[in-house]
Amino acid sequence: MLNFKISELIYSETAVKNNINNMPDINSLDNMLNLIYYCLQPVRELLNAPMIITSGYRNQIVNRLVGGVNSSQHTKGQAVDFVIKGMTPSQIISIIKTSKIEFDQLINEYDKWVHISYNKGKNRAQILKY
Repeated sequence: MLNFKISELIYSETAVKNNINNMPDINSLDNMLNLIYYCLQPVRELLNAPMIITSGYRNQIVNRLVGGVNSSQHTKGQAVDFVIKGMTPSQIISIIKTSKIEFDQLINEYDKWVHISYNKGKNRAQILKY
């Protein structure tokens, strides 16, 4: 059973506030399904705790409004930012990096949330901290 819905990956407070349609194209939807299946669900099961998605898919307009870089994987449906109550980003990353879960990037962003991405067939297994 999957614990994620596409609706939570495309929700954007910025899009709602600015009346922007944040619906992804078919390629981004496909990327999101891969992200859920190969990355998010395995992380959810590994940590045995709910993940709160703070940022998922962002079209180019929304991405620009939130200050994202032009090449952001969020704009392709390949990345989400998340938190887990009771765990720090460092703790989360420490557990994921020793697992067999495949990912493209795992980033501790400002010690506030974890960015995780999946790029089918091109995963770099990069672990970064900003």
